[in-house]
Amino acid sequence: MTATIALVDDDRNILTSVSIALQTEGFLTRLYSDGETALKALVENPCDLAILDIKMPQMDGLELLRRLREKSQVPVIFLTSKDDELDEALGLAMGADDYIAKPFSQRLLIARIRAILRRAELASAPDDAAAEIQGPLERGRLVMDPARHRVTWDGRPVTLTVTEFLILETLATRPGIVKTRNQLMDAAYQDDIYVDDRTIDSHIKRVRRKFREVDDTFDSIETLYGAGYRFSEE
Repeated sequence: MTATIALVDDDRNILTSVSIALQTEGFLTRLYSDGETALKALVENPCDLAILDIKMPQMDGLELLRRLREKSQVPVIFLTSKDDELDEALGLAMGADDYIAKPFSQRLLIARIRAILRRAELASAPDDAAAEIQGPLERGRLVMDPARHRVTWDGRPVTLTVTEFLILETLATRPGIVKTRNQLMDAAYQDDIYVDDRTIDSHIKRVRRKFREVDDTFDSIETLYGAGYRFSEE
């Protein structure tokens, strides 16, 4: 099935150029020049992935993502200004799956879109055979069901994005084993897509926060300074 990508940016030139590039790659596109219109459309008519500019008048990309996350877990890529490190960190903390700085290579953007869409397939309802092949992963109070993209802690659901899910799955598969940031990058970002340490750290912080919303004593993801992270099974 052809994926539909929503583009939200107040710069008409970017909307036009990115839309043409995506359509050339076989994607369907929907274009929005303001956050309010985009929010209403994305809630009423969901897409497969959304690309949001952060710097927009009236409703900026961060506010759009915050309100969108109340109703949807659609994968999101943020477009940021080159040096907006704070915006990048905020975007990831609020639930974005990735970010790319302007000016950007359209080839790189398309590669990231394809990688995220492949990871998003984990959220699709699998057939029974697929579910049997990839059964739930149980680690103490943690249960992860990759076939159905479900996570629970003490029986309570925890909603993770596809990127967060893959990072946690990599850690939980081998509890007690330290995973470097590079290893977590390889698990969550395929196709030789480069992300820096700050991106992985932001994802880890967000995963911890989500688990602490259901259990404020959650401490199963440990930081080994200078080495990486590990999952500690109780």
